[in-house]
Amino acid sequence: MTNKHLQTLTQSNRMTPELLHQLPFSAYDRRRFLSSAGVAAAGFFTTRGAFADALTVTPRQTEGPFFPDKLPLDTDNDLLILNDSITPAVGEVTYLSGRILGPNGEPIRGATIEIWQCDANGVYLHSGSFGGHEKQDKNFQGYGRFLTASSGEYLFRTIKPVPYTGRCPHIHAKVRVNGRELLTTQLYINGHPGNEKDMLYGRLRDERARQSLTVDFAPLAGAPAGVLVAGWDIVLGTTPADDENSKHEHTPPERPVPRGTGPRTGPSPAAPQR
Repeated sequence: MTNKHLQTLTQSNRMTPELLHQLPFSAYDRRRFLSSAGVAAAGFFTTRGAFADALTVTPRQTEGPFFPDKLPLDTDNDLLILNDSITPAVGEVTYLSGRILGPNGEPIRGATIEIWQCDANGVYLHSGSFGGHEKQDKNFQGYGRFLTASSGEYLFRTIKPVPYTGRCPHIHAKVRVNGRELLTTQLYINGHPGNEKDMLYGRLRDERARQSLTVDFAPLAGAPAGVLVAGWDIVLGTTPADDENSKHEHTPPERPVPRGTGPRTGPSPAAPQR
């Protein structure tokens, strides 16, 4: 990857220097990445509102039917490893990072971002998921969450999303602040041939709105071959401080875990958009 490419990745928040220190690289690899990209990033990330005029509010999209109906015991931001397991999930390792921003570009502190997606076999962490649980990757966490600090930044280690019947590759995301759900949406892979055939992606008629949900998955310099990085800033159209009486979507901070053991049985649901 060229220095120009590294500069582009950093400027578009593919991976900030602060978040890079959370990655499992050697100190040498971190330094090599930072020396190539740090100069470009310095001005961009310290100038509040430098790009506010170019912001596009991240559009809402449906939650779909496969938000986990039983959260995993491990709900951290590393979806590749469950608890103390040493066996990683199958898939293309991807570091997904970005910032949660307010309408004017201000970073949102204390925002919880949740992501969930199917595994490499197209199976969700949900008892009614299509694909059959006999094919489920038991090493894939399937769901994770991250609480932002003052910079508004977040970081996940997950897999590059894969397509399954009826849908192009995507990652679901939900943002809450102070327990209030402010946004539910989906993230797509730039240039994937399945995008234009996807019903939900096709509903994004506005080009800027479409671009705000479509990101590159690019090789990460200094990392082992096959490791990818993707950057996605989420711009909220409102914050709880704007108007306590404004209408927002509301869901509990955490879905209750159903009683009993094992997945529920029964017919698969109809095929709503997911």
